This record gives sequence, C-alpha cells and structure tokens, in this order.
Amino acid sequence: VQLVESGGGLVQAGGSLRLSCAASGFSVDHYAIGWFRQAPGKEREFVASISWNATKTYHADSVKGRFTVSRDNAKSTVYLHMNNLKPEDTAVYYCAADRAMLSTFKLRQGSVAYWGQGTQVTVSS
Repeated sequence: VQLVESGGGLVQAGGSLRLSCAASGFSVDHYAIGWFRQAPGKEREFVASISWNATKTYHADSVKGRFTVSRDNAKSTVYLHMNNLKPEDTAVYYCAADRAMLSTFKLRQGSVAYWGQGTQVTVSS
C-alpha cells in the first residue's frame, strides 16, 4: 500500500496550490481519504476528507471557503485544491486512508490505516 503526495512548494500569500495523493496497492475507490497537516511545533490536525464515493466532503473551519478536496477514482488520486493561501497554512501535508470500507463519515486520525510521507507547503508573507 502506498500513498504518495505531490504538489507542495513555496508560494506567496494569496496564491494557490493543488496537492495530489496517488494511491496504489489497494482499492482506493472503496475508502475515504483525508488530508492532515502538521506545522512546526504543533500537533497534526485535520484539514479535509472525502468519502469513498465523493458524496460527502468535510473541511476544517480554518480552511473552509479556501480549500476543496476532490477525488478521481479512475486515476486513484485525491486532490486538495488550496486557494488564498495564508502563512498559517505552512505545514507538512499528509494524505491518509481510512481503515473502514465505504465510509461516508469525516476521517479522524484514529481511523487512519495508511499515511503518506507528506509534502511541504510553505506560504510566505
């Protein structure tokens, strides 16, 4: 099982990035996928998640209206579209797969079966 994030980088405040999470080794179309982030000196926190069939999406209050999670099951890829980035969005972003099949609930850290290696997002002011 592999989850590989890409798309991170350095961007100015107000800019945009799209993160991708490419899944392999399991039937990703049967699982909810989430995005979490960890800033230096802080605990890892929930950012967004999407149900296995994309009927439900969840976003943290801090990113609502700016970030959007989506998925393309034909490509086994989940995306995090990030607009109007702020310096406080600077963190390592991780994608994660749910341990439960066919879930439509918000993905919580305690429910994660697999993690990606993370991709750095740095927003300069």
